Amino acid sequence: MPDKLDLDFVRAQFPAFSEPTLQGQAFFENAGGSYTCGPVIDRLERYYRQRKVQPYAPYEASRLAGEEMDEARSRLAAMLGVKTHELSFGPSTTQNTYVLAQAFREWLGEGNAIIVTDQDHEANSGPWRRLADAGIEVREWRIDRETGLLRLEDLEDLLDDNVRLVCFPHCSNIVGAVNPVAEITAAAHASGAFVCVDGVSYAPHGFPNVGEMRPDIYLFSAYKTYGPHQGIMVIREELGRLLPNQAHWFNADTLYKRFTPAGPDHAQVAASAGMADYYDALAGHHGIGGDAAARTSGVHDLFRAHESELLQPVLDFLSDRNSVRLIGPRMAPEKAPTVAMELPGPGEDAAAKLAGHGIMAGGGDFYGSRPLQAMGVDLKKGVLRLSFVHYTTKAEVDQLLTALDDVI
Repeated sequence: MPDKLDLDFVRAQFPAFSEPTLQGQAFFENAGGSYTCGPVIDRLERYYRQRKVQPYAPYEASRLAGEEMDEARSRLAAMLGVKTHELSFGPSTTQNTYVLAQAFREWLGEGNAIIVTDQDHEANSGPWRRLADAGIEVREWRIDRETGLLRLEDLEDLLDDNVRLVCFPHCSNIVGAVNPVAEITAAAHASGAFVCVDGVSYAPHGFPNVGEMRPDIYLFSAYKTYGPHQGIMVIREELGRLLPNQAHWFNADTLYKRFTPAGPDHAQVAASAGMADYYDALAGHHGIGGDAAARTSGVHDLFRAHESELLQPVLDFLSDRNSVRLIGPRMAPEKAPTVAMELPGPGEDAAAKLAGHGIMAGGGDFYGSRPLQAMGVDLKKGVLRLSFVHYTTKAEVDQLLTALDDVI
């Protein structure tokens, strides 16, 4: 396996990098949504041009439309190390989480408890917290106020025989710390609880092997992983069969339909196979072999190595600034390249100034008001957030650091 990611090859797969209107601008708001890779765009366009019909009928256009939807599900499931029918699509991760929470609302009984964190994006916190209205006890696994980190020993203090579900992020969109999913999952399972992991802020940095980590639910958003605007949800069969069906009665026996009450966006589901095309192209170009999960793991490691190399200078630069409160870990291997910082003034003001230097970034609370409040950040001021992924170059990071030197 090569030591380095071939950035020229990577960037050639993204039309955005040859788009005239984007030239000279460095994109550092990837946590809000990534650029879309060419294979996804090609599949989406082909579907709309050739196959925009009701799928799964016997005529040719319909048959091909259904086959492309099935291909997306089977290939992505293989990449994530799970069974094909354990993966489903929905309009967004927020919607998928909401539907799941309604299933748990019906399934849980008096005396049951769930655990949520205050490190989460609101989409993986709010729907679960509302179960308190149905008499379910909601316990909060709280972050350290200084570091923003979750401690496993604090979770273990909350676990007992009443806890049926533990919800936490693989990576916070504010703190950026990578949580040890396998270790946390093992602790929850040992106590008899199921596990729901919000992978929205981690999956852009390489698809994980969900099968090996063993959470019962894993959710992420395709529009942040170089794909269309779809929420992707893995729900393992044991749990999926226990929870009440949330879809049409005639879909109750099909696991990947049980928690998607609305009909799927056929074109976007089909286009999601383009993400698998992209990973396969990267694996082939870099000489990474094996089955789908092994190829995905190899690409994941290339992504993380490249991102960490670029991230450390950014963390070092910000750590040296007295006017900056850097949130989360200071060492790149412990963190995704999502960097939030508290400044003397509003984060949005700093983002506006960076735009004048060709830096695309954002300021605010990013639906992460709970971790920010827990760490004492004024929500009216918010934070400046810088986020990048594997297609970011050293030249763009240098451009960012030069701009930051002027702005902060």
